[in-house]
This record gives sequence, structure tokens and C-alpha cells, in this order.
Amino acid sequence: MNIANTPGHIPSVQEVNTPADWKPESWQDFPALQQATYPDQEALAAALSELAELPPLVTSWEIISLREQIAEAQAGKRFLLQGGDCAENFRECSSPLITNRLKVLLQMSLALVHGLQMPVVRIGRFAGQYAKPRSSDLETRDGVTLPSFRGDLVNSVEFTEASRVPDPQRLIQAHSLSALTLNFVRSLVDGGFADVHHTEYWDLSWLEHSPLADDFHKLTESLEQSLRFMEIITGRDAGSLRRVDFFTSHEALHLPYEQAQTRQVPRQWGWFNLGTHFPWIGMRTADLDGAHVEYFRGIRNPIGIKVGPGMSPEWLAGLLEKLNPAREPGRIVLIHRMGESKIEECLPGLINAVHDTGSPVLWISDPMHGNTESTGDGIKTRRFRKIMREMELAFDIHRANNSRLGGVHLELTGENVTECTGGARDLSDQDLKLAYKSTVDPRLNYEQSLEMAMQIVRKHARQT
Repeated sequence: MNIANTPGHIPSVQEVNTPADWKPESWQDFPALQQATYPDQEALAAALSELAELPPLVTSWEIISLREQIAEAQAGKRFLLQGGDCAENFRECSSPLITNRLKVLLQMSLALVHGLQMPVVRIGRFAGQYAKPRSSDLETRDGVTLPSFRGDLVNSVEFTEASRVPDPQRLIQAHSLSALTLNFVRSLVDGGFADVHHTEYWDLSWLEHSPLADDFHKLTESLEQSLRFMEIITGRDAGSLRRVDFFTSHEALHLPYEQAQTRQVPRQWGWFNLGTHFPWIGMRTADLDGAHVEYFRGIRNPIGIKVGPGMSPEWLAGLLEKLNPAREPGRIVLIHRMGESKIEECLPGLINAVHDTGSPVLWISDPMHGNTESTGDGIKTRRFRKIMREMELAFDIHRANNSRLGGVHLELTGENVTECTGGARDLSDQDLKLAYKSTVDPRLNYEQSLEMAMQIVRKHARQT
């Protein structure tokens, strides 16, 4: 949502023609992984036709604005914060959950703006994050085998034959709920919810019980004092600080759903995915000759690429050549997710390979996915100390290799969950059972998310 103008130089987005051999449907001629199998193809075609006629969720000028901000981040003038649920579900499209999620990201960005002394690009991993990749097409429990749960976009998490059948009407429902989420977020941001004059409104009720409460309140008081001083000196109200830019993202996994929202717009060249500002491609679907890469190469949105320890320098260089042959600024964000034990071995070679291509990229760290493990009771979790350690190593490795870490990608929630151990309250394996709500991956809770932002600031301060 392009809510406010940013002063200063904004790099121009180059006018590069869409590849002549590309169309929104050209991905259908390539191997497509992680796609649902719909038993009723006529119903699927009808749902996609209906989806293609619905109003878009975002606009082309918002997408271009995000590209320009990412270009500034590539130049070291901004820091990117991307966060949200591992997978949204339909039943959680409610005002308290959306508000709390927005509060978390705003408070984190406040800490980052204050500590890093630079603007922050805010991207919410929501309003469309309804699909999830799976390791297998099938799931077996107690001798019963059914299709895997692929997110609410496709089927239902309940382990019954009827629930696991892919339902095309879920595509329409996902679009509607994404629109409701975006509308509410726009209303909050446009109505002054992000006003830094009143950061006390952002607090969640249980923040007061957090060991980080005093640190955060000192930070907001310092910012408010600085703001009042500026207004007294200039004689002007800092109205631009009452609103912020806020963008949305999701993994563009379900290609028919993405194609139906890929459109041309008046007075703009090329094609835009108008279902999100910032789609990304995961490691499981990043094959150079695969359908997802084919789809991504033709859209004008800025795009993210997840980069794991299994990606070779040659593979990464090939992706940059295919997805950004004109080396456009603001086009590519590389989201590395190595794991605390592998990042020192795997990341330097990839950084050097990108240097050799000459392609402008924004490197950001996803310290969550590579650090997933299971407890003795079989509960999936992530250790905060490992998440933080990978984040710190990422800063050091980029610095040592003449590169810059320009952002962070986190799975988090505004709820008081207990899904990741450690953090300010030192949650243990036993604590996980108190409030474990995720149906897919464990998320940072509010305290852990804010602690992560403060630790990033401290790490940055030590390096400057």
C-alpha cells in the first residue's frame, strides 16, 4: 500500500519489454511441481474464470513503488522487514488477529528505524499466504493414506477423505479473504494506526509482562521526544510520520491461482501479478526449467527467491540470468535460509557467485526455516538462540565478503503462542504445549519478534 511519499532520490524502474516468448499461461508448457490435482477440471476452470474477472487486490503503482524502495535498499539506503504467518488459514481472518499482526510488524520496524537510522521497507507475509509446499503428495496415518494438506487455498487440514479433496471454490474464498484483510490493513494504516505520536496504542496487553517491556517503552519515549523536538524547531506537524508504506507478500505456489490474477493495466507496459505486491519462489519450485521460474520471468513485480544450502552457485547465477537478464534495480530479493550449522559453509560461495554476475540484488536473511527441529515428544519447534545465531552470522559473512545484509524474513504472529523455545522468557520444550497453535511451522511470538528486532539493531551498531 503506497500510503506515504518518501523523500530523497528514488531509482527509476527501467522500461524493459516483456519477453516476446512469454504469456501468463506459458508456464503450462513446463514441469510444474507442488500443484494440486483437482478431480473436477470443469469446476476448476469455472472458478479460475470467475477469479480472473474479480477486481485486483493491489495496484501496479504500488508494485512499482515497492520496486523503487527495494532498489534503494539494494543501494544501502533502506532495510527490509518481511514477516507474518507461515501459512494463513481462513478461520483467522479476524480483526484482532490482523491488528495484532500489524502491531508486531510496526513495532519491529519502529525499533529498526530508530536503531539503524534508516527507513524500513515493511512487507507483511499475509493477505494471500494460503498455500504451502509439501514434502509428499500423500500423507498416511494409522494405515490410511490421503492427499496432503496444501493449505486452505487447496483443501482442509482435517484428516478425512472429503476434507482433503482439492476444492476450486477455495480459490475464490482465498481471494475474498485476502481482499478483506487488505481492506482492513489499509483502513488502519490510512486512519493513523501507524502514528508514531501514539505508539502506546500498539501495545498488546501482555507486553507488560515481558522482560522487554522497559526497553521498548524507553525506545518509544526517545522517538517521541525527538519527534516533538523536530516539530518545535520546524514549526510543522510531522504528518508524514502518521502513515507508512505497507506491502504484502506470499509464496506464488499455486500457478493457476497466480495466472488468473496476472493482468495488463492502462498506461503501463508488461504484466503484473495483481494478487500481491511481492511474490516469492521457494527452493522446491526454483528449477531453472520449471514452470514457476517460467511464470516469474514475465511479471513486473519485484520477486523473492529462497536460497538454501542445496543451491549451487551455478544454479543461483542461472536464476538471476533468467529472471533479471536486464539487471534491473529493485527486481530481485535473495532470501537465504541456510540453518545455523550450514551458513558459514554455504553462503560465501553464493555471495561471490552473485558478485560475478553483476546483477543487483537485495540479500535478506530467513533464519527460521533452516533451524526447524522436533522435540522428543515430536513437536516441531525452532530454538531462538539458533535463529539469532544464524542472523548474527549472516551479518558477519556478508561483511567479510564485501556484501551487505539488507533485511530479514521472519515467520511470526501477534498471538501469545509458545511455538519457538528460548527468547526473553526462556521458553522450554515443556512450555510448547501451553499455546501451540500453528498447523504448519512454528512461529516467533510477539516478545521473540521484538527481541529479534532489538538484537539486529545491536548487531548493526557493533559493526558500524
